[in-house]
Order: sequence, then C-alpha cells, then structure tokens
Amino acid sequence: MSFKELGLASYLLNSIAKQAYKKPTQIQEQAIPVILQGKDVLGIAPTGSGKTAAYALPILQNLEGKTKTKNRHINVLVLVPTRELAGQVEEVFKSFSQDLPFQFKSMAVFGGVSINPQMIGMQHINVLVATPGRLLELTESNAMHFDDLSTLILDEADKMLNLGFKKEMDKVFALLPKHRQNLLFSATLSPEVQKVERVLLKNPTLIQIEAEKDKLELINQVGYLVTPEKKGPLLRHLIKSNDWRQVLVFTSSVYQADLVADKLQKNGINAQAIHSKKSQDKRKTGLANFISGDLRVLVSTDLLSRGIDITFLPHVINYELPRSPKDFVHRIGRTGRAENPGNAITFVTEEDQHHIHVIQKKMKHWIKMIDTETMDLNTSANPETSSET
Repeated sequence: MSFKELGLASYLLNSIAKQAYKKPTQIQEQAIPVILQGKDVLGIAPTGSGKTAAYALPILQNLEGKTKTKNRHINVLVLVPTRELAGQVEEVFKSFSQDLPFQFKSMAVFGGVSINPQMIGMQHINVLVATPGRLLELTESNAMHFDDLSTLILDEADKMLNLGFKKEMDKVFALLPKHRQNLLFSATLSPEVQKVERVLLKNPTLIQIEAEKDKLELINQVGYLVTPEKKGPLLRHLIKSNDWRQVLVFTSSVYQADLVADKLQKNGINAQAIHSKKSQDKRKTGLANFISGDLRVLVSTDLLSRGIDITFLPHVINYELPRSPKDFVHRIGRTGRAENPGNAITFVTEEDQHHIHVIQKKMKHWIKMIDTETMDLNTSANPETSSET
C-alpha cells in the first residue's frame, strides 16, 4: 500500500517524497486512515515502527481550516516523557509541514531550561509537544489556553507512567475540553496503560503491531563474558581494533555513564555522556554531534534512550544490563532500523548470567557468547572474526 492510498493530501505526499519515505510502515498503514476520520486510537507498536509519523501526518491534514484561532489557544497537544523525545517529535511535525497550504507553527516545551523564552514563544502555536511538568508550569502562568484543543496525543505512554507522571497527566487531562480526539501510543500494553486508556479513550480503534522477528534478525548480537574490571579495556579494544566510528553505549547509572565517557576520552576516543544531570544545551549538542558523526561514542542511560533516534546506527553496546528484558530490546532496537543491519554487543559478568538468560528467553533469541578470559585486549585483531564466535 502507498501513502496516497491512505487518503493523505497532495501537500503531505510532497513532503513524504522529499524525505524519501518509500512506503508506510504497519502502524502508519493502519493508524493514518482512522485518525483522519477523527476516531480515538490505542496504538501499540514497538520502538522504531514509525509511530510519530503515524499520527503527525493525519493530524496535520485534520488541521486544515482549523488553525485560525485566538492567540495562545493551541489546537493539538502531544505529551511525551522526556525533553529529547519532545524535540524529536516536534522536528517530525516541522519536517512534514513544509508544503502546508495554511499557516502552521509547532513548538516543544520541557523542563531543565528557562521557562521565560518558552512563555514568550507561545504565540500562535498549533501543535505543542510538551513534557507534563513543564506544561503545568506554563498553564499556571496562563501562557496558553485549551478551549480550541481538538486532539490530545500521548506518545510513549508506558514510559511516562513508568517515570511517575500519572499525577501530572491527570492534572493535564482535567484542564482539557471533554470533546476531543484522543490518541494513545505505547510500546507495551501494560496494566497501567490500560487504566489510562479506559479513562481517556472513547470507543478506540485498537491497533497492535507485534515486533517483527526479522527486525531482531537484522541485529547481529554478540555477548562478551567479562569480569567487571575488564569492561573498560574491552570496550576500548572493540572500538579501536574494529575502528568503529559511531557507537552508542548504555549504562545503568549517571555515575557510570560519566565514568565510562571519561575513561574513553582519556584513552584518545572522542566520547561524551548524556543523562538527566547534564544541562539541556550539553545534551542537545552531544546528541547532534553524535548523529552528525562528529562524536564517536555517546554514553547514555536508559532515561534518554527514547530520545535517540538514528536511522542507521551501526553499533550499540550494553556496558551494563538493563533491569528488564523490554528495556534490553528497546536498547538494541536503536540499531538494525529501516532495513539496515546493525551490531548489538552485551557485556556479561558472572553476576549477570541469570539475568541475561531471562532476557534471552523473553526475546526468544539466543546470543552467541565470547569468553574474554584469554583475549589479549591490547591486540588489534578483530575479535568478531575469531573462531570462538
């Protein structure tokens, strides 16, 4: 099926063509016609499946003829869990709005930066992408009004609930007009998401896209059995001996992210950590430099992982295991996207043995393991060509 067959207007088809989108993904194919009809949607689809475009495209078309409202009266509200995702979603709206035959303006607002510029910029906004906390701060300052709101979107609803935004979300819901279109998108259909869905959505169309097995098969997974003290040398060895140029490393804590990035930097590998303790400017600059290829290694915590969206990312490394199998799949899903193969490397200590077994069982995918006990981490040989693999 083509984008044209989904009922999208010619001006959106032009924007899609400019971005070289070949055909709609499953979630786009099923969600776009329903959203165009103004119906509520509960969309469950894995990360990297194209959820943002699935709602951004029809929302833009539905805005035609509805954008001439009073100043500071927004038309569409998108709630997201992190500032990185807020910026990313707003960029998607901007990218598809270039050929609109009507006036359109979008904006992303989030905490961690001064609120004053955001208040000043809240002029004639049609689509506002916001984190819940900052949105409430802005409403308390009368920076915006919701009388003309036609659509509410919850993106990464599972993540918002996991991060403890339930109270803030309820406060936001209470501020909005009752008659509106509601779209809830999530990677998982958890009990918490179902509770919100029952309160928020009215006769929703359920769209559930299962993770495709072949997507996991695009990812070459390798595990390294390693002692904790050898993790740093192993990481540097893999990057240098294979001459990897774009590597995303996941750690489980802010402290470890800083430590890993600092060690890499001291050993001549251009690296930077991004996490919740970094300023917004540093996070934004670091991510932009990584995407452009100017930064060789980005070290991140899980909190920021959903704001990192790169079409072709060749290498992801689990320096430490995440808490849940879902987070593991989410991490490695940063690579192997858009039909491009990728490599996911996981460091496994003796204490991690049981946890990695549970993760593999849940994934229904077994990772080949390499024992590093006899590996010379000072050699330039490529370990991935070893007969042990």
